[in-house]
Amino acid sequence: MEFFSYISDAFSNLVRVLMSITVFDVIDILLLAVLICVIIKLMQETRAEQLLKGILVLVALFFLVQICQLKVMSFLFQNFFQVGLIAVMIVFQPELRRMLEKVGTAKVPNLVQSLDNGMGDVQARDKCIHGIVDACERLSRTRTGALIVIERQTKLGNIIEQSTVINSDPSPELFCNLFYNKAPLHDGAVIIRNNRIYAAGCFLPITNKGQYVDADLGSRHRAALGMSENSDALIIVVSEETGIISVAKSGQLTRFNNEYNPKEALTNILRDEMPDDSKAKTKGRRRTKRPQGGTDAE
Repeated sequence: MEFFSYISDAFSNLVRVLMSITVFDVIDILLLAVLICVIIKLMQETRAEQLLKGILVLVALFFLVQICQLKVMSFLFQNFFQVGLIAVMIVFQPELRRMLEKVGTAKVPNLVQSLDNGMGDVQARDKCIHGIVDACERLSRTRTGALIVIERQTKLGNIIEQSTVINSDPSPELFCNLFYNKAPLHDGAVIIRNNRIYAAGCFLPITNKGQYVDADLGSRHRAALGMSENSDALIIVVSEETGIISVAKSGQLTRFNNEYNPKEALTNILRDEMPDDSKAKTKGRRRTKRPQGGTDAE
């Protein structure tokens, strides 16, 4: 009987709360929801998305520490949060400024657009992989320099906004045209987003560890290392001098020498590393052993 009485009281309280809601309360909730959606959408285009995830983890740990009454950890967390907000504002000042600029210049319909990342299905992903691999093979044969950035969790909106947006289906012909040495965008990088060629003519940050990089490596390789140090992107480089294909990831550069099959190696890496949110993704896929390549440790 006590259980039914508890349910009855809870239902009565819920009815009273619902009856007390006014039109202004509904407007307040809707505005808050729109504001949260806008902030999430703007943060998806920058490194601040990963920062937000880290902050949420720290907040959860803080509440766990409070529940367990861990005095030392509670003291450390309290002092960290006091100075942490200021530190975050200093470190991410460019991203915060860019976010406010977008709010000031964006049109209202753009602020409430869908938050779907649109990673694409398996067919689109496979088509993108084949397009990249075939293009790299052609560019390698003709010794045409190329720099291809595959966006993953860290969004590259700060680089894309200074480039030329294409948003086209990937194909070897388009890649070759973009990197043709007489083309206006051939000096910059191409960014792959959602299994599409999203932007071209992108200028990447150069690695800060240039003194440790092989002197034979040119500006494309140094830009690839710099991009891999500042994000979780996967960067593919085709050398203009040697035609060797290289892959940069997490500050490491792997070069596929001529005695190996770079096409097979590159295909295996892309299948392992490219983002795939599709439910149709094959589970437990057996990975092919990668051929060994030279690695420039940073």
